[in-house]
Amino acid sequence: MGREFGEGVRHAIKQIHLTHRELAEALDWDPAKLSDLVRGKGGVNEADVKQLLGYCRVKPDEVRRLLALFRESRENGYLQIPAQVHTLITQERLANAITVWSMDLIPGRLQTADYMRALVAATARSESIDYEEIIAAKLARRELFHWSRQYVFFVHEQALRLPVGGSDVMKDQLLHMLAMTQRSYIEVRIVPTSIGAHAGLAGSFTLLGYEKFEPVVYLESKNSSLFLEDAAILATYDEVLKLLDLQALDAEHSKELITSILI
Repeated sequence: MGREFGEGVRHAIKQIHLTHRELAEALDWDPAKLSDLVRGKGGVNEADVKQLLGYCRVKPDEVRRLLALFRESRENGYLQIPAQVHTLITQERLANAITVWSMDLIPGRLQTADYMRALVAATARSESIDYEEIIAAKLARRELFHWSRQYVFFVHEQALRLPVGGSDVMKDQLLHMLAMTQRSYIEVRIVPTSIGAHAGLAGSFTLLGYEKFEPVVYLESKNSSLFLEDAAILATYDEVLKLLDLQALDAEHSKELITSILI
């Protein structure tokens, strides 16, 4: 079930100052049903959601928003417009473990502003999109770097050597990556070009892990982004990460490789 939906439900419950057990009794629900709802495990229908939100006296606009999220989250994947990176930020705030595989580019969370602007300048653009707003939102994700979350970035060596924006931009970008690896909760692992074919050839993705929810995989493309929650699909991505863990250089040798490109 959608993380943003679950967060909205917990906020609604908090406003009425009842424990989950007290609320379940008031709704004549099994406590486990309410627990599954707020933890994003399903087990309810739209009528149940309406009953809960009505009891919590949630305002109509918020009811409509949460019901829309509930309907979307009933599907195993749901689309988000690329400019709506705030949705991804919401998911990252809830996550306690974030694992990224990036095959062609420096991972977004590690990109500098100049690197982002160089990417925008080099690709097809839409007049309807405010790219500076997107860049600002992506830079805001740096605030999420905190010791309470563990980050692992698997990056292919070709991403380090692709001269996005020219030599000066890339030098600053690689120095920024090295600086970020000084934080104990951030690990960068480079998959070297020398090994040839590797487990991540199907493309880049992000795995978000949570304490209170099942994990999700986030995929991003030019025109849309997708959250995947299906257990079988997640198992496939887990296998990819296990193989990348075997194929990538360890953290120290990865830093050495990045440093060698800078020299």
